[in-house]
Amino acid sequence: MNRTLVLNATYEPLGVVTDRRALILVLNNRATMIESSGTVLHFATGQLELPLVIRLNKFVKIPYRHAVPLSRRAIFARDGGRCVYCHAPATSIDHVIPRSRGGGHNWENVVSACHKCNHVKADKPLKELGWRLRSLPREPVGAAWRILGTGRTESRWLPYLEPFGVSAATA
Repeated sequence: MNRTLVLNATYEPLGVVTDRRALILVLNNRATMIESSGTVLHFATGQLELPLVIRLNKFVKIPYRHAVPLSRRAIFARDGGRCVYCHAPATSIDHVIPRSRGGGHNWENVVSACHKCNHVKADKPLKELGWRLRSLPREPVGAAWRILGTGRTESRWLPYLEPFGVSAATA
């Protein structure tokens, strides 16, 4: 099943829906297809292309949004899928200040790490190993991060997410 990026009338990313839901929004004139996925749906009287990106025809006011949920996928997206210690491909998450030593499970203390670095670090603080972080971990902000943290991001969505703080390296 394909997924479709939904943009507000102002082109702000709102979320991701199934291709079926997106097609229903377009057919009911509640949204406009901005970009096609290239997948064609055939039916008895014709055919339709499934949307990859849609824009709502009316502006939807979004209530106050809470913080971006802390998840493994969101951490990997924030850190670009790379180990923050050696820049190898990340395979796990690591607590900078180990939980056994009072570190919390929050955005400022959780980073992506490769298996080797995570194993070597174990429950030691960075100072003890002589390591340092390439960049300080922080909570991501912006509407686009809600989309990145939920799963795989289509590379063709990037032009719609970049104005909201997402780069190709992040996705």
